Amino acid sequence: MDSLLVVLMVIIFLGIFSQWIAWRFRMPAIVVMSIAGLLVGPVLGLINPQASLGEIFNPLISLAVAIILFEGSLNLDFREVRTFSKPLTRVVTLGAFIAWIAGSLAAHFLAGLSLEVAFIIGGLFIVTGPTVILPLLRQAKLKSRPAAILKWEGIVVDPFGALLAVFAYEFIKFAGGTITLEAFLLFFGASIFATLLGIGAGWGQGKMIERGMIPEFLKAPMLFAVVLLVFVASDSVMHETGLLAVTAMGIMMANMHIASINDIRHFKENISVLLISTIFVMLTASLQRETLLAIFDWGIILFVVAMLFIVRPLSIWISTIGTELDWKEKTLIGWIAPRGIVALTVSGYFAGVLTENGYQDADILTALTFALVFSTVVFHGFSIGWLAKKLNLAASDRPGVLIVGGNEFTAKLGESLKNDGVETLIADSSWEHLRFARKLGVPTYRGDILSEQTEYSLDFTPYPVMIAATETDAYNALITSNFVPDIGREMLFQTAPYRADKEDYHPSIGGIVLFDEGADIYTLARRIATGHVIRKTMITEKFTEEDYVATRPEESLILYVKRADGTIQFWAPKRKLSLKTGDTVVSLTPPVKEMEKATRKVEQARSEMT
Repeated sequence: MDSLLVVLMVIIFLGIFSQWIAWRFRMPAIVVMSIAGLLVGPVLGLINPQASLGEIFNPLISLAVAIILFEGSLNLDFREVRTFSKPLTRVVTLGAFIAWIAGSLAAHFLAGLSLEVAFIIGGLFIVTGPTVILPLLRQAKLKSRPAAILKWEGIVVDPFGALLAVFAYEFIKFAGGTITLEAFLLFFGASIFATLLGIGAGWGQGKMIERGMIPEFLKAPMLFAVVLLVFVASDSVMHETGLLAVTAMGIMMANMHIASINDIRHFKENISVLLISTIFVMLTASLQRETLLAIFDWGIILFVVAMLFIVRPLSIWISTIGTELDWKEKTLIGWIAPRGIVALTVSGYFAGVLTENGYQDADILTALTFALVFSTVVFHGFSIGWLAKKLNLAASDRPGVLIVGGNEFTAKLGESLKNDGVETLIADSSWEHLRFARKLGVPTYRGDILSEQTEYSLDFTPYPVMIAATETDAYNALITSNFVPDIGREMLFQTAPYRADKEDYHPSIGGIVLFDEGADIYTLARRIATGHVIRKTMITEKFTEEDYVATRPEESLILYVKRADGTIQFWAPKRKLSLKTGDTVVSLTPPVKEMEKATRKVEQARSEMT
């Protein structure tokens, strides 16, 4: 495959296909991508992206990492961590310092690196980074606090790990007398410049967006251009400071609370998925077979084991002493620390520089880094979900339901779901509207679901299913449309429009209509008020689907089906009814007397037929 076009096609296709395979079979995406790259690269020898792309290989990787890091930092709103800022601050400062020292000593005594090279690479190995941690968090669905700490650590420490390696390198040169004090202090000046450049660029872009100085169709492209400009400008002053600049830019914009930032963020998330998929395949496919064989050296293996089981847990447990984190959270955070793209790319840079400067032991840095990256990606990728469940730090396997709109019907529906073991929450901005749910013991949240305050005070993780059931058709459509990027259209439902015709809405607006085209919220609430009840009917070998259909009153309205495995499937008009033995049909039925009449009619009809 010598054609550059074919190589690029293979890389992109493999990356996205790996993401799909990971989603389909519930596997860690980064593991699948890494294996795919290894197979087509050093194992089968089909492609070598680094050889095909030549001089543009490293710049492409660097620019992609800059975009990914900026997109990740756009999610770092300080309000998210105001309730647990102490443990987070400790983890990214004291924890990172402990990991640097302990990791460097492990590299020296176990992997056999000289102290100089060990302290350079030890600084780099404190990074986790959004390219690896964000896919794992998306897969594992942790509870909010450990997920937020891992996310913030990955994004904030990512540029500092690279800078720490640069600092150690500059310090070694200064201590060895190869550079002057002024040249050494230039490192700090470049870091300050990068930070100020990022903050200034972020503030400037934010103000331009707020004041409408950039048209809607140019917001994302303009932001891309500025991010790349900031990265390259800063990196030209000193290597690796560009990562610090784009991180500062993203954090600045995230905390300006720009109204339209969510639209930009969702677009950039899609780009980040594509970039992460592509560059993981590019890097692993570009490795040499000699590098793969070198990772089986006993020194490298012992170093990886020490990083996994001693250095990382030690740094987290010591740094979080006296914080509100419990032992379960410390255990999970102390185990999860996958290394990724930044570690691979920066270690490759230092391997070349240090070898040129006479440090011959630096030739094993690529193998050492890949061993750590692949080991952490595999072990942490496959264990994060299992460990989170064991420690009760994962969201429930059974998807919870968030119902927006407080009234008599949603209260009864919430009670039924709760009794079926589904975590349920009813949200409404009116305390009065929530009185029905409170009487039935259904958890409630008072607040506007679209409010920015709600985003940081309500944990949406346990509720991957949302039902908009307010009395305002347009508000229901707005709610479901707003949450499409986060939840997905197939998990967003709404009651039928009351005054408007559903056909009047564009297909991209609103969620899936539940129950029946005529079952608007007023009709549903009126049924409850006139004595209709929620009834549960189990399908058995003796009472089959046909029997249920025959005995079901005409006014009966199917709400959802509880499958034999405990999962819930909401009923929509366009869905075909398919019931199996062990399923339970939950429906809104007329009062008991009406049910008895319908049953008697069916029994009478059967007797007449026989």
